[in-house]
Amino acid sequence: MSLNEVKLASILEAPIISEKSTNVGDQSNQYVFKVKKSATKLEVKKAVELMFKVEVVSVRVLNVKGKIKRFGRSLGKRSDWKKAYVKLQSGHSIEFATA
Repeated sequence: MSLNEVKLASILEAPIISEKSTNVGDQSNQYVFKVKKSATKLEVKKAVELMFKVEVVSVRVLNVKGKIKRFGRSLGKRSDWKKAYVKLQSGHSIEFATA
């Protein structure tokens, strides 16, 4: 693997498996990933195409703000993170159980 491929492989942190992401996947062939804060749409697209060997149509990213939580008497804040919705071409799919 080249240095660029190693960088792209580190962009995707984890798939998000939830009720909402499952519904989105069933309805419009989209998958949801937790990605690095510094990732761009183009980097996410190339990373998904490299890792899963699929064709990506579009990518939507959004910043998720961390919640403020109370720990005893002190307040704490969870860290912010970035989420990416990746839409695949029809006929392509990702199986997380085998990937």
